[in-house]
This record gives sequence, C-alpha cells and structure tokens, in this order.
Amino acid sequence: MSEKKKTTIVLFSGDYDKAMAAYIIANGAAAYDHEVTIFHTFWGLNALRKDEDIMVKKGFLEKMFAKMMPRGADKMGISNMNFAGIGPKLIKNVIKKHNAMTLPQLIEMAQEQEIKLVACTMTMDLFGLQQAELLDHIEYAGVAAYLADAEDGHVNLFI
Repeated sequence: MSEKKKTTIVLFSGDYDKAMAAYIIANGAAAYDHEVTIFHTFWGLNALRKDEDIMVKKGFLEKMFAKMMPRGADKMGISNMNFAGIGPKLIKNVIKKHNAMTLPQLIEMAQEQEIKLVACTMTMDLFGLQQAELLDHIEYAGVAAYLADAEDGHVNLFI
C-alpha cells in the first residue's frame, strides 16, 4: 500500500477570496485522500478568529490590533475591488446566487474532514491573540511544526 500523500498550505493572506481559495484546495485535497495541514500565520490568522468579542486581558497595543483586524472569516475583506467594504458584500451575493460555499462553511467542512488547522503561535504573540479568541478544535504550533509537515509534503502552497 502506498504512503498517504500530504498537502500543506501556509495561509498568510487575510483576504476573504484568497482564504477561500486555500480552503477550497484543502478540502479538495482531503477529498482526494491527502493528509492536509493549513498553517495560519500573520493576517491568515483572522480566518480562525471567533466572530464574537471574547473578553481577555490585553495590553494597549494588543487591544489596538484586535480592533483593527477583522473578527472572523466572514468579516475579512477581499483582495481586489474591495470598494470601501462593498466588495465583500458583492462577492458574498455572487457566492449565494451560485449556491457556492462561504468561507465559514469551507472552514467547517475542513474541520469535518479532519484537516489540521494550525495557528502560528509566534504571530499570536505578536498580535496579542489568545487561544480563547480562536476557533475550537484547532492546533497551535510554530514554524518548526509546519516545516516538519511540509518536509514530507507532496503539495506545498503559500497563499
């Protein structure tokens, strides 16, 4: 029997459409029987933020980051044609019209398919994000853990 193929994705972007592409590829790879890891770092961590405001103790700078960053996948902007926030509404309307899955639905599907969702602990420290502010049932690790997964990867992507 052959070894299970591995796909790793670094999700660096905080753009709704780029995160959506990462999750579409990840879910497709999992359906294709790949072992999949998505390593969320920098702005990509916003895809893992909970929608609701979680009360945690933070310093001034961390509070500012929390206010400036979108809270949850559904609040992320798009990479092109953002139009002062109207762009995401337009793209979500197109997604709904074509009965496609939204980013939050793709993330839920990824969790159902046991795709390993990893939050970069170094970035969490930089931005002052705490585990309570991120989705349940995800993993926390640094770049060394990502590299260990990617080293055996058959498909490695940076989005």
